[in-house]
Amino acid sequence: MSESFVRAEVAGVVERARSGQRSLGALSVVERLVHLRALRRAIAGRVDEIVERVQAETGKSRSDILMSEIFGAMDAIAWLEANAVDALADEKVPTPMTLMGKKSRIWFQPRGVVLVVSPWNYPFFQALVPIASALAAGNAVVYKPSEHTPLEGLVESLAEQAAIAPHWLQVVYGDGSVGSEVIGQRPDQVMFTGSARTGRAILRQAAELLIPVELELGGKDPMIVFDDVDIARTAAGAAFGALTAAGQSCTSVERLFVHESIHDDLVAALVELVSSLRLVESPDDDRDGDGDIGRMTTDFQVRTVAEHVLDARTRGARVLTGADWDPQAVLDGRPGLPGRPFRLVPPMVVTDLPDDALMATEETFGPVVPVLRFSDEQEVIRRANASAYGLTASVWSADAERAERVARQLRCGGVSINNVMATEATPALPFGGVGESGMGRYKGVAGLRTFTNAQAVVIDSDGTKLEANWYPYTARKHALFTSMMRAWFSDGPTRLARFAVAGARLERHAQKARRE
Repeated sequence: MSESFVRAEVAGVVERARSGQRSLGALSVVERLVHLRALRRAIAGRVDEIVERVQAETGKSRSDILMSEIFGAMDAIAWLEANAVDALADEKVPTPMTLMGKKSRIWFQPRGVVLVVSPWNYPFFQALVPIASALAAGNAVVYKPSEHTPLEGLVESLAEQAAIAPHWLQVVYGDGSVGSEVIGQRPDQVMFTGSARTGRAILRQAAELLIPVELELGGKDPMIVFDDVDIARTAAGAAFGALTAAGQSCTSVERLFVHESIHDDLVAALVELVSSLRLVESPDDDRDGDGDIGRMTTDFQVRTVAEHVLDARTRGARVLTGADWDPQAVLDGRPGLPGRPFRLVPPMVVTDLPDDALMATEETFGPVVPVLRFSDEQEVIRRANASAYGLTASVWSADAERAERVARQLRCGGVSINNVMATEATPALPFGGVGESGMGRYKGVAGLRTFTNAQAVVIDSDGTKLEANWYPYTARKHALFTSMMRAWFSDGPTRLARFAVAGARLERHAQKARRE
């Protein structure tokens, strides 16, 4: 990495970005995409290095990183390459007949400087995707990674390979106080992915400065399984959805609702599958990508899992896999598995969980599969929606009509039908949630335009014609405008003819001075 991309100084970082944005914003979208294409190719040429860097800091398995972080980032950039030109092109919109002769357009202008703050659980994907989107839209970016998984120097060196100018993308390191300092410098937008607690703090500070904020926060995502599914496939989907990234995904399955008639069969299939999964204790265990579930990433999140498991057990829940993990030992500061790493947490299938348990109400963010029974459609919809969160969900049924009917009633930002975590894997779809899962969207056309100012434009021709609504106002103009308005908003076959006659009279009168 060259000296040009050594740590950016926090002081003045937004002003430097604003200066750099002028040259980036002057490029066409096609010219910006040249850099993003080079960025994608730089990633492709360094896959093994990136996997090792991410694994060292997160503890994830190699295959998990390859599929979710690296492929996901490259896929999102490839989508921008194929679609950003059309998505950001000037858009023609209808002009009302009352403004006949004029043209209406929407121009998608860069916001200016975007602060991107990424989380510790997906430090590569959640960095590259919003950064690439903001750059494609013509914004300069100030990027602050999580202090827990900073991947220091990696983003900068990839940007350098892609000939992304230093002031188009600057990286600042540190804890939340650094992010707060950057917000205080008044960027034009903040894109934050992380916890609801930190999201609220960012929103409060940004609100005082009237800075728009996109928040992608946590989730308590439900997976609803009806009685007509294929048991083996659904169990496999539930295991992946709940346990990918050791359950440390905002869209993890955190509540598995299973119809009572198949509950025991599905749980049995799930237990068999989960029991066969291979834990990755260290990178040396996973050199060929054969490991399934890695370590958790932070000590504090391990303690949260311990609190939830202990609460579930005290409330009568059964832990059917990973029962040898001791949550009390974790809370006492010792590994849950004696002699093993503190952050190594086995996957746990938990049943007989009451709806008011911590594991059923708060975000666990760990390798647990809480299974809850339900008996009918309206009951499960009510229970699934009984959460402050609303990020994603999934509905599983051989009855496509029922699955769609239920999906439409779920309060969340995205729903997968007969699949899991599929909406966030589709670059063309917007991603985001409702309630305590955040606000705003990114990805897809709607998400790309999030990083723009949608500028409304009306184009008229030069000439001598005066508009009917301009001064002076006269009694005659008032009467003629009233006649035109009544015709325009009336019904019947003569509506347009009456409007045309009234409009022509009004236009002629509008060209006269008051004394005429």
